[in-house]
Amino acid sequence: MASDLRRKEQLPELTKKIVETYREVGSINHLGHCPLPNYDVVVTILEDLKEILFPGFRRREGLHFGNVLYHVGDLIDGLHDKLTTQIARAQRHEAGRVCLDEGDTDFEALGQAKAIEFLERIPELRQMLSLDVQAAYDGDPSVRGLDEIIFCYPGLEAVTVYRIAHVLYELEVPLIPRMMTEWAHSKTGIDIHPGATIGTHFFIDHGTGVVIGQTCEIGHHVKLYQGVTLGALSFATDGDGNLVRGTKRHPTIEDRVVIYANATVLGGMTVVGHDSVIGSSVWLTRSVEPRSTVVLEKPKLRIRAEQEEPESNYTI
Repeated sequence: MASDLRRKEQLPELTKKIVETYREVGSINHLGHCPLPNYDVVVTILEDLKEILFPGFRRREGLHFGNVLYHVGDLIDGLHDKLTTQIARAQRHEAGRVCLDEGDTDFEALGQAKAIEFLERIPELRQMLSLDVQAAYDGDPSVRGLDEIIFCYPGLEAVTVYRIAHVLYELEVPLIPRMMTEWAHSKTGIDIHPGATIGTHFFIDHGTGVVIGQTCEIGHHVKLYQGVTLGALSFATDGDGNLVRGTKRHPTIEDRVVIYANATVLGGMTVVGHDSVIGSSVWLTRSVEPRSTVVLEKPKLRIRAEQEEPESNYTI
């Protein structure tokens, strides 16, 4: 049955009703302002950075010490321009400026300064990530080599994006760090807030469902399994009932801690002491001393097998 073209006459009126909601529900519009950071460009920035951080593993093949300087130089030049523009957009939005009211602030110059500060941190990022890769190799007997980790492990992918975003977060770049980590969240199922502080030799095994909150502090040589939540116990409110922001809401995990699958550790005052082990499915809301082992009491298993039907006695 063919569509009735006369029904399309309703569309202009419907369009008018939709646009009217842009005034009525203005909190989810971005109209009449300067452009926000471009999501696709931010993802391209991440891909360019991963090409620099792990050369030879990503898009460009045939790299060697004879051509890698040119390749990286070309990427750095492009990253300078992209980061400058996107950071400037984010800062202008944070300042609440519209394009026709620039004021005395040169957002492009601020964006360029922060872009260069960030690019200068890339050698440090490579050092950190090399330790994360080694931690994955040391912590997983199934892996055959470092290349397998770089190619295949979603935990490393999420941690790589987190470490990039965390540097931008430290540089007080708005919006973009969260855009990056949420993109990684959508790709890997691992949700790490860029504000979290994570030490060296960090390894997330398997990874899906891991959540690490904004004010979490994680030491060195920490290992998490899938489904671990390092979250907030509750949210304080002020006299008007509004959430109090800027307080420590998430736990502190000290050095050489292992947290097994589906464990939940909550609260800004909760500290898991160094060299501790948190067992699977534990719900922890108070601190534990160093070298502690926290497990649920062993549950009882009840196995009931179906009884076999007795053989029938019959003749043909």
